[in-house]
Amino acid sequence: MGFRVLNKYPRVIVIGGGLGGLWTTLKIVEAGFNVELFSLFEVKRSHSVCAQGGINAVLDSKGQRDSVRQHVIDTVKGGSYLANQPPILSMCEEAPGLIRTFERMGVTFSRTAEGLMDLRLFGGVKNKRTCFAGASTGQQLMYGVDEQVRRYEALGKVQKHEWWEFLSLIFDSKQYCKGIVAFDLRSLEVKGFRADAVVIATGGMGQVYGRRTTNSTSSTGAAAMRCFRQGARLANTEFFQFHPTAMLGDDKTRLMSEAARGEGGRIWVPKNPRDTRDPLTIPESERFYFLEDWYPSYGNTVPRDIACRAIWKAVRELELGVGGMDKVYLDLTHLDKKHVVTRLGAILDIYRKFHGTDPLHRPMEIFPSAHYAMGGLWIDYEKDPQTGGINYASSRNHATNIPGLYASGECDYGYHGANRLGANSLLSASFSGRVAGESVVAYLQGLESCCEELPPALYAREAEREREINDRLLSSTGKENPYRLHENLGNLMTTKVGVVRDNTTLDLACKQLRELEERSQRIGLGDSSSWSNQSLAYARQVQEMIQLGAVIARSARARDECRGAHYKPAYDLPIPEGKFPGDPEYADYLSKWKTKNERWLKTTLAEYTEDGPAITYEPVDTTLVPPEHPRDYR
Repeated sequence: MGFRVLNKYPRVIVIGGGLGGLWTTLKIVEAGFNVELFSLFEVKRSHSVCAQGGINAVLDSKGQRDSVRQHVIDTVKGGSYLANQPPILSMCEEAPGLIRTFERMGVTFSRTAEGLMDLRLFGGVKNKRTCFAGASTGQQLMYGVDEQVRRYEALGKVQKHEWWEFLSLIFDSKQYCKGIVAFDLRSLEVKGFRADAVVIATGGMGQVYGRRTTNSTSSTGAAAMRCFRQGARLANTEFFQFHPTAMLGDDKTRLMSEAARGEGGRIWVPKNPRDTRDPLTIPESERFYFLEDWYPSYGNTVPRDIACRAIWKAVRELELGVGGMDKVYLDLTHLDKKHVVTRLGAILDIYRKFHGTDPLHRPMEIFPSAHYAMGGLWIDYEKDPQTGGINYASSRNHATNIPGLYASGECDYGYHGANRLGANSLLSASFSGRVAGESVVAYLQGLESCCEELPPALYAREAEREREINDRLLSSTGKENPYRLHENLGNLMTTKVGVVRDNTTLDLACKQLRELEERSQRIGLGDSSSWSNQSLAYARQVQEMIQLGAVIARSARARDECRGAHYKPAYDLPIPEGKFPGDPEYADYLSKWKTKNERWLKTTLAEYTEDGPAITYEPVDTTLVPPEHPRDYR
């Protein structure tokens, strides 16, 4: 029985107004269904606008004989083979068409003098395949899709709830998701909303790392954590990418795009750690370009996880940090200034404003910072046996383990494995949103019941439960300050669940996170106002972030290996120095690497229990690019 037999049109709720959420909304309304779109703020402020460098697609306008197959291989190997490969294949195949669609939406990509789509180099690849709009690509893509959604909003097909926050899911008697509870961040009204399908598209969770993240203050992971506590699985949360080139600040950390290295920027430190001279006066012979030295094949464009560990090694192990501090130089001063301004103008402005120096005339000072969650809500897919990609007609694609609940964008775990390649984030957010929207449509067409048939008391009861939580916080006289708790959480995660990890420290992190969770139950807001109470929303997000940190730490503790962004030196299996395929030592290494994969090439699953996250594993589909060749960027 479908919705036409019911003579009722199903309702859909999309939570999150970034690229993933907007694309999901667009595909659903194009199929004839209405959407209620929820966002913490105006949709055009969503974190997708902060993506700077570009979006990957094989257009090969540079004549480098690039191919979709190579894009797949680079993505799979960049993620240490940990991502299911059918969705990756479909994503890479659809990328060129997606770029053309963005063009038709009015996105002004940068072009060559001949009028061809310009491409830049990004990390972990040999071919130029990153399309870009200066250094504000995410913003341009967002505005393009937002205009399309606004068209349907004007037609009454989309209703936006901006300045509303998602609090919980609502289930029917069969445990199908049938709506949400959300609250108005201005009036503090708590209300239940009916829906036959709900899509979570709430972005990343970088705020778990406090101010040492490039993410915006809205990237808390709270929505995913609330779904987790109601039964949704999380996957691969231990894999958190640190961006190698971030500008540390006292207030927050700001991204300096990988595009800077793709355009020719070089990372270096003085060979003498006590060298206090102006960097421009240090001769080339006294500079250590360690990425170029250690990885001559890729140089400054190695993948992010490798670049981060190289910076960590240079600063923490070799003690070569600039001025003895946690920073290295990212140098653009040798490049043509007009070219740099044209290609990287946005990040130049950010650095000038918040650091006070001009990257055109003085090297930038950077250090790794928490940037992107490869893990997130577990999502399903259906493989097409004919193509090897996904079956686009399936309602399983991007479905969580809760019927009626879907996820798209950075909040899902689907495309990047253990490490994301630069410029694949805008691609995966856009592609996943399109696929999730189509999948929701297929799900709705098979519905046998409608949320309109459910009693109002079901929604009122859950809304009252959430209202009581708010009231308890507003009236609490606890001594714990949510802002101090968040600061403690960020410091803990950065120092104990960061670039380099070990089990002793992770055990301590798990213990301290439990203590933080206990403290978080004694929060006092110091503000009981009933209008636009920012402390209330923030306190609830901090409580969720602490529990999310526990899932990340517990997953990291359980995985005793090195893979992508998860690095435990005690379990490292390095390639023998100076040895390559054909050498007996390399053959021995390859055998050990394959043995390790037999044990650890699997997806981490986390499920909620009262005693903490329960960790299990499931296999990875590696049928398209079998794990025969280790990552080797030397």
